[in-house]
Amino acid sequence: MSSKWRKAKLALGLNLRAYVPPHPTSSDDALLSPVASPANSSSPSARFSASFFTRSPKKTCSICLATMKHGDGCAIFTAECSHSFHFHCISSNVKHGNQICPVCRANWKEIPWQSSALEPPAGKARIDRVEWSHDYTSMAVRLPSPRPNSTRHVFPEPAVFDDDEALDDKTKNAEKIATYTSPLLEDIESCKTGTVMVQTFAEVPAVPEFSAYDNFTVLVHLKAPASFSESNCETAQSRLPQHSQSPRTPIDLVTVLDISGSMSGTKIALLKRAMGFVIQNLGYNDRLAVIAFSSTARRLFPLRRMSETGRQQALQAVNSLVATGGTNIAEGLKKGAKVMEDRREKNPVASIILLSDGQDTYTVFGSSNNQNVPNYDLLLPTSIQGRASSSFRVPVHAFGFGTDHDASSMHSISETSGGTFSFIEAESVIQDAFAQCIGGLLSVVVKELRVTIESVDSGIKFNSIKSGSYPHRVMPDQRAAYVEVGDLYADEERDFLVSLNVPEEFLNKETALLKVKSVYINPLTGHTVTMDSEELKIKRPETAGEELVSVEVDRQRNRLQAANAMAEARIAAEQGDLAGAVSILENFRKMLSQTASAKSNDHLCVGLDAELKEMQERMASRHVYEASGRAYILSGLSSHSWQRATARGDSTDSSSLVHAYQTQSMAEMLSRSQASSSVSISKHMFLQPKPR
Repeated sequence: MSSKWRKAKLALGLNLRAYVPPHPTSSDDALLSPVASPANSSSPSARFSASFFTRSPKKTCSICLATMKHGDGCAIFTAECSHSFHFHCISSNVKHGNQICPVCRANWKEIPWQSSALEPPAGKARIDRVEWSHDYTSMAVRLPSPRPNSTRHVFPEPAVFDDDEALDDKTKNAEKIATYTSPLLEDIESCKTGTVMVQTFAEVPAVPEFSAYDNFTVLVHLKAPASFSESNCETAQSRLPQHSQSPRTPIDLVTVLDISGSMSGTKIALLKRAMGFVIQNLGYNDRLAVIAFSSTARRLFPLRRMSETGRQQALQAVNSLVATGGTNIAEGLKKGAKVMEDRREKNPVASIILLSDGQDTYTVFGSSNNQNVPNYDLLLPTSIQGRASSSFRVPVHAFGFGTDHDASSMHSISETSGGTFSFIEAESVIQDAFAQCIGGLLSVVVKELRVTIESVDSGIKFNSIKSGSYPHRVMPDQRAAYVEVGDLYADEERDFLVSLNVPEEFLNKETALLKVKSVYINPLTGHTVTMDSEELKIKRPETAGEELVSVEVDRQRNRLQAANAMAEARIAAEQGDLAGAVSILENFRKMLSQTASAKSNDHLCVGLDAELKEMQERMASRHVYEASGRAYILSGLSSHSWQRATARGDSTDSSSLVHAYQTQSMAEMLSRSQASSSVSISKHMFLQPKPR
């Protein structure tokens, strides 16, 4: 049903806006407030929970002069000027054209809207707190700004960000340190955590002995081991501190958040909720820093471990966010990169999450020779651009929020840094998009993976490797090649197609084609792991009948060709030829349906067809393409080029067919997010068109 409604909105070109309900459940309070206990009422977080929608438990409506009290069954509207009224009182006022605060005479940008069919009865309108949408169509709310006299801890911003919290705190909570020193390290190393699995598949199993075969295709398939918590390590896990669910690899995470004026209202509220979910799901040894940017950028929270104190302070920093100003993405990323560069100590995994709902208005056209041509390279600091010659690599996972963000710039940032680009179309799924991303980041089991492919027979020559965005090279003698894969999440898979020439064979009944060697670092132990595959051989009979093409090879060919079709369609669309773009996708869909893997109802091919069809629908008109088509296609290209899951459209919906590359860790974190939202959001949140 949700998918049909989303497509109906798409066809109508509606720009919908989600509103947060005025009565958060207790789970909401726990999520947004670092202190869940009401006993600590003197803390800033307790005051925040108590005043989420009203600044005091008892107020007077300036229109009817009756007492307003949270929980008495009468809805309360709090305007951006901080004055509050009964919802039915102020709705009646606004309905007659008055959009000025009755108290301070401020002009309102956000006004209460009420369906004429749902007018409340005279007197107090009783509402059902669970079935909220039965009485009112929407209510805009704003999280409270920090008070001037708040005791919230404010972190100064030094010239050098070398104030990151130490990884090994020997003075406090020594028993909680998860640095895995002996004898715990011995237990971990003894666990059968698995190694990277390497498989090779030949295009066909046999080639006639007196025939040469040019551009013969071999698939190199890699699969990362399962996460530590999934392996058989009961002894080691029983000795872990209670706070640590599993001895996974800790992460240094920097979030770079857009708080420009366009993020005001519902967007900033949902961003805070999503960040609350991230903070609550980081472990004791994970470290988090928060950068906020609008016209300028500031580090709100330094790189701190997510202990109980760290979580409290991080939540307070996030709750203090106020939307205002322009959009300076470059400054935000500059601060985020500086946190990573200046830190004294480093966790094994590091990543930056960037979220923006707008377009950079300061840097993109700054120093370009042609002022009308954007230069997206200016947005990303050179230190984290992921150049092959640089050992310092921090991927930026970019999230485009809503229909007004610059998808091209966000995709460029993620692609250059080695991260992914996700398109958050519906405001309400921002938490799910973040959840899927951190579900992967918190499950890294392989670091700095390099795959080397060597020919066995002297006559075998490599022509090319199709590896998407992963750096690769074929050696000058064409007898060896390599792919720099980097980090892998638990259970992640990678597939590369190698094209080679098979010579004639006069003496043997089989030919050894190649062997694969993988070298990587186990991030948990720091040890280097080397794995060698068996030699891949094909038979060389005198004659060969019609050989069936390997389904595994055919499937990956389809994936690569689908990505090429998407890229070609995007070029046509950017040139204004939407009909041509749709035709490119339609032609490939027809070709896809005739392949061996598609005819066998292969799940990847089914997903590819659904994705291509969705892209066609998002090219129905120039308006639809500009609003969502471009971002959807770029997010899909990002996913296929890195073979890693991204959020786009309804991909986080369990009923969606577009689930390519999603791992078990991602799915579990996504389910956790949706479960936490099912009570606090789904029953209270509904959509309403923005005022035109």
